[in-house]
Amino acid sequence: MDFDVCIIGSGAGAGPVAYELAHAGYEVVVLEKGPWFKTADFSKDELGCCRRSLFTPTLMDEPQVIEDNTEEGWQAESTYDSGIDFWNGNMVGGSSNVMSGYFHRLKPVDFRLLSEFGPIEGAHIVDWPISYEDLEPYYAKVERIVGVSGKVVAHPHLEPRSTSDYPYPPLAVNEVAHWIDKAAEELGFHSLPTARAILSHPRDQRNSCYYSNFCGSYGCSSDAKGSSRAALLNPALKTGRLQIRARAKVFRLLSDASGRVNEVRYHDAGGHVQKITAKIYVVACQAIETARLLLSSTGPAHPEGLGNNHGQVGKNLLFSGGGSGTGHLYFQNLTPDQIEKIKVPGLFVNRSLQDWYVIDDPQWGRAKGGTIDFLWRHANGITRANRQKWEEGRLLYGLPLKRKMEKYFKEARHLRFEVFNDWLPTDDCFVTLDPKVKDKWGDPVARFRIGYHPRDLKVGRYLADKAEMVLKQLGARDISSGISGFPPANLQAGGCRFGNDPATSVLDKECRVHDAPNLFVTDGSFMPTGGSVPYTFTIYANAFRVAESIKAQL
Repeated sequence: MDFDVCIIGSGAGAGPVAYELAHAGYEVVVLEKGPWFKTADFSKDELGCCRRSLFTPTLMDEPQVIEDNTEEGWQAESTYDSGIDFWNGNMVGGSSNVMSGYFHRLKPVDFRLLSEFGPIEGAHIVDWPISYEDLEPYYAKVERIVGVSGKVVAHPHLEPRSTSDYPYPPLAVNEVAHWIDKAAEELGFHSLPTARAILSHPRDQRNSCYYSNFCGSYGCSSDAKGSSRAALLNPALKTGRLQIRARAKVFRLLSDASGRVNEVRYHDAGGHVQKITAKIYVVACQAIETARLLLSSTGPAHPEGLGNNHGQVGKNLLFSGGGSGTGHLYFQNLTPDQIEKIKVPGLFVNRSLQDWYVIDDPQWGRAKGGTIDFLWRHANGITRANRQKWEEGRLLYGLPLKRKMEKYFKEARHLRFEVFNDWLPTDDCFVTLDPKVKDKWGDPVARFRIGYHPRDLKVGRYLADKAEMVLKQLGARDISSGISGFPPANLQAGGCRFGNDPATSVLDKECRVHDAPNLFVTDGSFMPTGGSVPYTFTIYANAFRVAESIKAQL
């Protein structure tokens, strides 16, 4: 064997496994399709971040095919044709490099959605095969090792904790955070400091936050952000037990008649086919690409693809339900002191509401709700300016465009909110292999349908209305919001759900493929339901949990 463990992918599902096994003395290799950027490469380049798709594959070389529901029915289009980057974080450390780092835990109710709320027609809701109590120690471990800053505040839906608070104090916040606190209190709501996977003071080789004004969608130039690269892979490399091979595009896992995986094949940076053998294999490519790889990896015991003997690979794909909204804090309505305070750049808002994580409403009954996060509109000036070019369907240019941009940038600050609620698993959200479109290596690309359940929009609208109440209470004007069924590309889960029954799941409760005893999946693919928070924290926690099982098997 070349290695004890071969990990495919390097993001949130891969980092904890590499970290734990390398520190335990095992020989580990990580194969990452993208390049290996170092901290010095993550300058605050607005063009590179948000206009030139630096962190996504070239769509000519690596398209995907999206099936969207239109008036003519389900229509498929390649991302090369549409220009949509439905792929984020193509690099060592994956999309954790460019996450915003909102780290909310799932709550006990998320692990027993079917038992708590009953079935919903058209949705494949199930209880998880593990409980919140099983995962809680690993949430605490992530807070300590990856580094989470925040403050635990009592509220009606606070989850049980084994630690009284986060290991790092809260990040500095803008004055507007206190306005949100006051408005929420006046409305009878509970404003919460948002926990962030960003260091508020230095640790080891990582600096504290620079408050540079460019965080979400950008790599971190201080390593304060708890990316898989900075927090886990870099320390694991120091053990001498970890190798990282960048620009290594895995295209197949080979398996024998017993179902065991016995080889990985990949294209190296020069396009040459290479192979690796290991005792244990871990797939963590992000949900869509993980399903694609397993479906591409047929074998004598897996004629339809690894783990797909019951046709479950790629099924029950999840994104995040919800949407966003904005309120304008016009300077003409504020005092000079207020203006000066909210114009301070770089400081976070870091306020959340979870009063309706479980909705108890006369018109609804008892139902699963979600989370509201408040934040400033993204600081990228190019993207924001570009949005000003339209007015009532008419393209602006010249002096009218200049005046509109001047007003937009100089007369107000724009306070946003984001809503996170469950994306219910349905028959209209899944991954397959496209029968025609191939990538530059000649391999079939992922084809995925992005259908949503109508309830996703209904819950999102309910939460957005509550968020708008807060904006109105604190004095914002021209408030608007939108709830969309088009999924956010950076929040993917499902496709290889775990469970106790091989007929309805791909993985067992340890995230081992049912009929491939030395193959694990540790990215968000394992999640049978998504919860109402961003997924990265839970992916990290579960990957630490699964690492214990891998060590035991080794």
